[in-house]
Order: sequence, then structure tokens, then C-alpha cells
Amino acid sequence: MAGFVASGLNDAVNGIATAGTWISAHTADPSTGGTSEVTGGTYARKQTTWAAASNGVRAGSQVSIDIPAGTTVTHWGVWSASSSGTFKGGFELDDPEAFGSAGTLQHTPTLSVANPA
Repeated sequence: MAGFVASGLNDAVNGIATAGTWISAHTADPSTGGTSEVTGGTYARKQTTWAAASNGVRAGSQVSIDIPAGTTVTHWGVWSASSSGTFKGGFELDDPEAFGSAGTLQHTPTLSVANPA
């Protein structure tokens, strides 16, 4: 079998997790620069603590992100800092969440890398 072994996959996901511990919420695909990040109200990125990697997967602790009224969250992102910082990547939520009134997005971020097909 060609491809990375588990330790190689773990090295890759560990590098991302070390570089990015701040989780953001987005109203559309954040593309390559972290665009469409939620703004307003008491919104702020939240820090996660990443668990140990296993076979290229590393789960973070659940974050509670304040979302202002009238916002639909479709994606989440990983950043190097609580504000500004470097965007590391964005991912689609399994289910978009609409907030008619101010609320809290509960999200458990998970990073994964795999061998190419």
C-alpha cells in the first residue's frame, strides 16, 4: 500500500493543530482568506484544546460561540489568533444553523487529513 502511515498523517494534523487553536464562525464559504466571518453583537472567536491525533484525525474541545440575531452560520474556521492572525482553513458545518435571535453556536471542531485517492 502506498501512502502515508498513521504517524505521518498524525504529523500533518498535529502541525495544523499547533498553528491554529482559535475557532471562527462564518456565514458563507471562507475561501482561502477567512472571509464571511460573523460580525456584530458579542461575537468573538473561541479557543479550542486539541486532543491527541489518531490516524490523521484530531478533535478539539467544544466551543460556544456567541452569534448575533439574524445570522445563519454555514462554516467554521481555524485561526492562529483571537483577532487578526493567520487563517489556517475553513470547513462546512454538517447542518447550517440559523439564529433568529442572538444565540450560541455549540461546535466541536475536528481536523482530519487523509492519503490522496
